[in-house]
Amino acid sequence: MAAKRQPSAEVILFTDGACSGNPGPGGWAYILRHPESGRESAASGSDPDTTNNRMELTAAVEGLKQLKRPTRVELVTDSVYVGTGLSDWLPKWKKQGWKRKERGKFVPVKNEDLWRELDRLAMTHDVVFSHVAGHSGHPENERCDEMAVAAYQPLLPKKK
Repeated sequence: MAAKRQPSAEVILFTDGACSGNPGPGGWAYILRHPESGRESAASGSDPDTTNNRMELTAAVEGLKQLKRPTRVELVTDSVYVGTGLSDWLPKWKKQGWKRKERGKFVPVKNEDLWRELDRLAMTHDVVFSHVAGHSGHPENERCDEMAVAAYQPLLPKKK
C-alpha cells in the first residue's frame, strides 16, 4: 500500500530574523507566496532591544497572522530554533505547563509569549517546517535577511 501523499502547500512562508548584538536592535521579515496565483506579500519590522530568537519567532508569527482562513503552509526558515521548537519542543512544553527542563529543574520557556502565539496560529493552519541554511544563496532567505537587517538599521547609533 502506497503512503498517502500530503497535499502541497497552498502558501509558502519564508521568514528570517536578525539582530545587531544579542540582545540589541533587531529586525524580522517574511515573504508570503501563493504559488498557484503567483501573488506575494512581504513585510518587516523592528524592535530596539531584542534577541535574534525573538525576531525569528516574530517573523513566523507575523507571516501566519496574514492568513485569513485555515491554510496548508510550508514555513521556510533558517532558524533551527523555530523549526525544532514547533515540531519537537512545543508539545512537551505544553504538557509541562510551558516549562522546560534545565539542569534537572523546570524553568519557564524563553519567549513564551511568542511561542504561545505561534502555537495558536499553527493549530489554525497545517504548517510544515522546511529548513534552509542561512546565507547559502537561497533567494527568499537572502531577501528576508536583507529586509530584517534594513528594518533595524535606523535603530543603530549614528556614527560620527
